[in-house]
Amino acid sequence: MNDRKSASVEEIRTNFPALKRLHNGFPVAYFDGPGGTQVPRQVVEAMSDYIYNHNANTHWAFPTSNETDEIIAGSRGAIADFLNASADEIAFGQNMTSLTFHLARALGRKWSAGDEIIVTELDHHANIDTWRSLEKERGVTIRVAPMDIETGKLEFGSIEELFNSKTKLLAIGAASNAVGTISDVKRACRLAKENGALSFVDAVHYAAHELIDVQDFDCDFLACSAYKFYGPHIGILYGRKQLFETIDFPKLKPAPDYSPELAETGTQSHESIAGAGAAVDFLAGLSDGETRREKLQNTFSSFHARKSDLFRILWSGLSKIEKVRVFGPNPHEKRTPTIGFTVKGFTSQQVTEKLVDHGIFTSHGDFYASTVVARLGLENEGLVRAGIACYTTNDEIDRLIEGVKSLAVNK
Repeated sequence: MNDRKSASVEEIRTNFPALKRLHNGFPVAYFDGPGGTQVPRQVVEAMSDYIYNHNANTHWAFPTSNETDEIIAGSRGAIADFLNASADEIAFGQNMTSLTFHLARALGRKWSAGDEIIVTELDHHANIDTWRSLEKERGVTIRVAPMDIETGKLEFGSIEELFNSKTKLLAIGAASNAVGTISDVKRACRLAKENGALSFVDAVHYAAHELIDVQDFDCDFLACSAYKFYGPHIGILYGRKQLFETIDFPKLKPAPDYSPELAETGTQSHESIAGAGAAVDFLAGLSDGETRREKLQNTFSSFHARKSDLFRILWSGLSKIEKVRVFGPNPHEKRTPTIGFTVKGFTSQQVTEKLVDHGIFTSHGDFYASTVVARLGLENEGLVRAGIACYTTNDEIDRLIEGVKSLAVNK
């Protein structure tokens, strides 16, 4: 598939109006993608077209309602291709956190005090605290799988030891939004199945960098967010249809009782659903292929090669700066092109503020992965985070390295 033509970074960048922004005379370099990528023109146009021309509620016998149903169905189909799922297994919601709370509460209705859930130290707290809520609500016991602070990886031997006859679910992140670690989700889901437990995958950070395949993962549930892969702020929940339709989701009596709408509470953001589908089509449109899924595979293959090259430059450049410390797996291991680092003598917020002066936008703090940051001993200063997106250039990488170097040397 790698011989298929894919768009160059120069071609990709023409789709993003935000890239024309200047700050202090510098073109803005957006390294904040792990917190939310910039949005291409096609996505915004799909959303505005819906609001201007098709705005209505669903399932009524007049044209704009029918058009709304068709647009939602089309977006479910696009997301299904993105995840290698079926359209009737794709639910939408306000965000991943809300959807995960909703799913946790629904599953918890059948669980009792003493039942157990396994979470990990490496995860975003949207995939920790959502399940911890069942400690108060149902008396469920939470077991925590540790991370190795030297490698930034999960200790799978410890995960295996946590399973027992009371385990109901394993909740695991596909990739760390703080240090970029990609975890062996397929192995984790297999462990859950072998122990009679369900599996839930947080793929929010993963989705922008690796093409998801829920069939290959063999997971029961998976959640992600369109705004991490060039779409609007909306959450997505995949669930096996046969499981979805057995779950007692909190819902109004007249609401649909079939998959996937039984997992959706109230009127959705139809324009955001339209935008989520448009984001998938934008990505698919960057490469050749016979089907949307094949186009996506070629796009992500092209992304992976280019982002990996850029990340090696970034990792090497930052690692050579005396007062800089980088975290997570090295560039030769399976990981996302997201780096967490510190600069001695500065808090992460101070580093971000200084880089802004040069038109470089990074993130700072704990990114709701507060357990990871605490384990690294960085509760006070936090991490600086820089993520490479489809529109990142070599020049922007060089600017980031030089900006950090200038800051560290002049301290």
